[in-house]
Amino acid sequence: MENKKTEPTPKRKAHVKKNWIPVVAGLLKKDGKILVGQRPENHTLAGLWEFPGGKIELGETPEEALARELNEELGIEAVVGELKLACSHSYGEVGILILFYEILFWKGEPKAQHHVELEWIEPTTLTKRKIPDANRKNIHRIFKAFDLKGEPL
Repeated sequence: MENKKTEPTPKRKAHVKKNWIPVVAGLLKKDGKILVGQRPENHTLAGLWEFPGGKIELGETPEEALARELNEELGIEAVVGELKLACSHSYGEVGILILFYEILFWKGEPKAQHHVELEWIEPTTLTKRKIPDANRKNIHRIFKAFDLKGEPL
């Protein structure tokens, strides 16, 4: 019997991000418009317009995280609807998983407690704003998931 030495099979290098961050975003609709907020200067993606939301903390469900974030950012008590869209995006070595929820009802008037400014805008004008790449890349999916009228410009 011949004793052949076999070479070990080279292991394929997995494509893994160093850091994944799960985030939630809420889409608030009123009179055919959607609410967006401008990110503050001392944060990542400063100056960009986004949907309200934020990071999911350990021990929270996505819905609990979104309700907390909307209270912290907008000063409202929100009823979080169903998950409408999940997508991912990479910013360099950081990957984000974004869960988009519809906000069915809320108590209180949204106020800019975190953002520099809040604005109710026509959905079709969203792409004219400086928005995060993660949202721009998925804009058609966002429109479809939330049944927003018109096409993004």
